[in-house]
Amino acid sequence: MQLKQVKLHQIRMKLNAPFVTSYGAVQDRESIIVEMEDDQGVIGWGECVAFSFPWYTEETLQTCRHMMADFLIPILFQQPLAHPDEVRQRFLPVRRNQMAKAALEGAVWDVYAKHKMMTLSKVIGGEKEKIDVGVAIGIRPLEMMLDEINNALAEGYKRIKVKIKPGLEHELLGGIRKHFPNLPLMADANSAYCLDDIDLLKSLDEYQLMMIEQPLGVDDLVDHAKLQKRIKTPVCLDESIVSYECAQKAVELGSCKVINIKTGRVGGISEAKRIHDLCQQNDIALWGGGMLEAGVARAHSVAIASLPYFTLPADTAGSSRYWEQDIIEPEVTVHQGAIHVSNQPGLGYHINRNRLEAVTVQKTTFIKDK
Repeated sequence: MQLKQVKLHQIRMKLNAPFVTSYGAVQDRESIIVEMEDDQGVIGWGECVAFSFPWYTEETLQTCRHMMADFLIPILFQQPLAHPDEVRQRFLPVRRNQMAKAALEGAVWDVYAKHKMMTLSKVIGGEKEKIDVGVAIGIRPLEMMLDEINNALAEGYKRIKVKIKPGLEHELLGGIRKHFPNLPLMADANSAYCLDDIDLLKSLDEYQLMMIEQPLGVDDLVDHAKLQKRIKTPVCLDESIVSYECAQKAVELGSCKVINIKTGRVGGISEAKRIHDLCQQNDIALWGGGMLEAGVARAHSVAIASLPYFTLPADTAGSSRYWEQDIIEPEVTVHQGAIHVSNQPGLGYHINRNRLEAVTVQKTTFIKDK
């Protein structure tokens, strides 16, 4: 593969409803769609899932645009690629900036799969024909959350994740458990607590949660290990796992019993596959998280979740849960709590060019020098 052109489409889409976490609320979701073309005219698609504000990681859309334009795209233009795994190696001199890297690497994987006339799922080693999925519910008044859970269960979703924050955890989890005593339920704290809250976090054991996701600091592994030893609820790490090396250290320290993989957070599909294999070798439960992504990254998430050791329902809801209209055709749909993995080459979904243009706020084209 010799890449000859990359276009960055910065888009803005309005969520059907605000999504509220311990960090704040998101209503208008911006992302960058990567359109990549090689010298044979094959086009691949990626998506940068960084937010406009650095509340989830240190990256933002602006920093990702800068890194892609000034460093990463020029690196990809230097030499042909034999396999997408080479992208990770080429990007190693550029530290961190995982979401910028993942956006470009994802497009390379799409080009490669289309050349092979294989689905993205199969070309990365996926085995499942469908994946079980759950939903994430942001912080809202309890009655509204209960209604949302009812609706999600009626649609067949297999697991419910709710956001929590200090002062609301017992009100929300207790209220939900009262109405749904047998519900597969997990809580996501988005690093809202510290080790001084260990007794409070231990008290959440009574709700028999599947896991509590990222209760402590975003860059912490040591205190999470101390916490996991003191509580029965499995700790799941999200923000703390930004690479294979971080996952390896978490396993060695006993920092968690579960890991959430988001390809954007760990730097791409190749790194996600390495973490998948590590978890399988060490009996660490694994599932795929969501980033309020548009259809391109959602399709990537479906492919990743088709790997054999993703044993827990993914955070990959249908497109219509978030958007009035997505940028892909057909949109991602959920049937009886599962998404069927596409059998079409590459991503398995087509880009709705008219919709993409309608939501694009900025577009930049980069062409390889001859």
